[in-house]
Amino acid sequence: MRKVILISGILLFSSLLFAKSIFFWIEDVPWDDGKALTIKANVSADTVYLQKALDDGKWQTLYAANGTNFSYTDSGLNPDVKYKYRLLVPRPAFNDTIFFAAVAQPEEQWFYLHKLSYLLILLAVSIAIIYYVQNARKGKDYYIRRISGLDCIEDSIGRATEKGKPILFVPGIMDLDDIQTISSLTILSHLAHKAAEYDTEIIVPCRFSMVLSAAREVVKEAYIKAGKPDAYNQDRIFYLTDDQFGYVAGIDGIMVREQPAANFFLGSFYAESLILAETGFSTGAIQTAGTAQASQLPFFVVTCDYTLIGEELFAASAYLSRDPQQLGSLKGHDFGKLLVIILIVAGVITEMAGWQWFKAFFEGAQ
Repeated sequence: MRKVILISGILLFSSLLFAKSIFFWIEDVPWDDGKALTIKANVSADTVYLQKALDDGKWQTLYAANGTNFSYTDSGLNPDVKYKYRLLVPRPAFNDTIFFAAVAQPEEQWFYLHKLSYLLILLAVSIAIIYYVQNARKGKDYYIRRISGLDCIEDSIGRATEKGKPILFVPGIMDLDDIQTISSLTILSHLAHKAAEYDTEIIVPCRFSMVLSAAREVVKEAYIKAGKPDAYNQDRIFYLTDDQFGYVAGIDGIMVREQPAANFFLGSFYAESLILAETGFSTGAIQTAGTAQASQLPFFVVTCDYTLIGEELFAASAYLSRDPQQLGSLKGHDFGKLLVIILIVAGVITEMAGWQWFKAFFEGAQ
């Protein structure tokens, strides 16, 4: 680590003996992100002041205390930028003040040691994911608790088939860069495959062009896998508008005109969630909703027959497909959650016992 020693000091000749008892130096904080410097001093004086030069030429007092050994860490700095500090030592006996000045710059290190706890947790979760994926590929079937909102898909399609009415699928209001939209399209693939097997029409209104293209490809592939490529009708997967409430109004019109037997609202939703769900409820359709937007879940719970809450939406792909890679990844993430819970409990116990080392290890990553 770079240690910046005293660069300049202005001393009167009469204060040379006094200065022998003063030591002032600056160190770059080791193994950090280059945003802190440690200023240390050993002063034999009644009072000392540590100041830092500002951009406008003024000096800001950072530390004031009785003269003694002290160490002060100045954080929130910019890497590779020079900063000037000075130590003021008033001398009432001489009716003057002497000061020592030094210039130093923090340096960003290639490894931030204070985030070591994050690295260890990341490695543990990554190893767990690889382990579970490999076991799943070898044929091990991992248990996933039942999710009613996904189990009802076949029943909903069956009801639509019996009534001769279509299925409405809304993939949220966000674009394809939203993870909830991607999870929604994964469920759409499974739903479209079942709908193709039952010869049930599926309607997918989209808000963005990228979602429209992806939805068409997903449904088309599902029909091909079901052995019914001729039954695929891309005109039933269409673009409405980019406007949020214009899009919702268009979907409400579809529900009133088409009277679908089953509605699926899966993806990211905001203020329009209750408008959609209430309209679907008034038509008497079976409704399944799912979102990771916690503020919208209450509206779906009271107006829909089934609701996927939070992470259930993301687990749907592994739940429906039982794909080894997705299943192993899901179990690996469950291990990560368990690990975090264990660390929280351990942190509470060690804090109550007065063992500060555990807390200090993770506080360094803040």
